[in-house]
Amino acid sequence: MQPAFSSQLVSIIMPTYNCACFIAQSVESVLAQSHTNWELIIVDDCSTDNTKDVLAPYLAKYPNIHYIFLDKNGGPAVARSNALKQAKGDYVAFLDSDDLWHPEKLTKQIAFMREKNAVFSAKPLNNVLIPPEKTDYAKMLRLSCPVGNSTVMYDRRTLGDQTIPAIQKRNDFALWLQLLHTVPICYGLPDVLTIYRVRTKSVSSNKLKLLPYHWHLYHHIEKLSMLKSVWYILCWAFVKGTKIGIRRVKGIEGI
Repeated sequence: MQPAFSSQLVSIIMPTYNCACFIAQSVESVLAQSHTNWELIIVDDCSTDNTKDVLAPYLAKYPNIHYIFLDKNGGPAVARSNALKQAKGDYVAFLDSDDLWHPEKLTKQIAFMREKNAVFSAKPLNNVLIPPEKTDYAKMLRLSCPVGNSTVMYDRRTLGDQTIPAIQKRNDFALWLQLLHTVPICYGLPDVLTIYRVRTKSVSSNKLKLLPYHWHLYHHIEKLSMLKSVWYILCWAFVKGTKIGIRRVKGIEGI
């Protein structure tokens, strides 16, 4: 018999860098969760704004919110890996410091995973994309990561402690591929439970600059041949350019 929902501890991984104007709303969306057994691990990648001051009232009030300030800026992969080292949960979930969750996000995703006997799952993003019902390793590559970072949850009891591949950009994609070397499927939950903000200065906003990171991911991290690496870069360009193969959420303004 599986443990009751309320006993499932979820470790929420939140890297942040100069996100003081958004992070309070992201934290509030965690505090509003109907599933209350969680820990929020915020790793500040050496912010130069007032992020620490914004978070101070939450840290004083909530012992399950943990804050780590890195003494050197290393990028999102380093920040997420540092957070994962501290995780103690049955499940691991990811929330970027400028995104928001619906109050039922954790409750519904845990229920979905238990129903499907899934150890790796993702959800749709508002106004962005809907993950396939089932995504294996080949489809994850072919569709160039049809999974939003702030929607993913995995079973840490099964998959164990993870380290984010050391790549400045597309490190979330690299982690999903890493997980799919261990488990066959990432299951797609149909409910839209995450608001994703697109910011012009965000790490992932400039698609052209992502090209060398895709090459590094495919050829050096995934050890694909030169030909396959070029092929999957072309798949990425085709999917992002045409949106073919990606189901998109329409008409949803917010949660």
